[in-house]
Amino acid sequence: MELTLSTPALLFSAITLLMLAYTNRFLAMASLIRGLHKEYKESSMDEEVIIGQIKNLKRRLTMIKNMQTYGVISFFLCVICMFLLYQDFDTAANWVFMASMLCLLISLGISLVEIQISNNALNIELSDIEDLLNIKTRTSFGQSIRKNDKD
Repeated sequence: MELTLSTPALLFSAITLLMLAYTNRFLAMASLIRGLHKEYKESSMDEEVIIGQIKNLKRRLTMIKNMQTYGVISFFLCVICMFLLYQDFDTAANWVFMASMLCLLISLGISLVEIQISNNALNIELSDIEDLLNIKTRTSFGQSIRKNDKD
């Protein structure tokens, strides 16, 4: 397969959109952390829950940083590849393009793991809300039974 100047250029739009998605995930994470900080200051949350959330958020922040780092390296290598192709260094351009694709693959792999961690955290939150609703429903149902027993 012959590598042309347009091949690494095709990755520009994909990597740019990917970096935008990663930035949005980072901003959402920053919002979560600020909200957790505010909630902790205003209420007496269970410290074990907060410590668990902090560990989860720190892990996810590290993963997002690594996703962004590998995405930027991939983008950078695409630019170098185009420069090498322009200078007719085809063999070096092929190797640099392969490295760029590898960095992109690593970035996407980390992204997949981070999405799964995020999904698990949301499922824990939902199950907690579900448990609270079940307790509230049982309590309300028990109160209505007691009222009917008195009648």
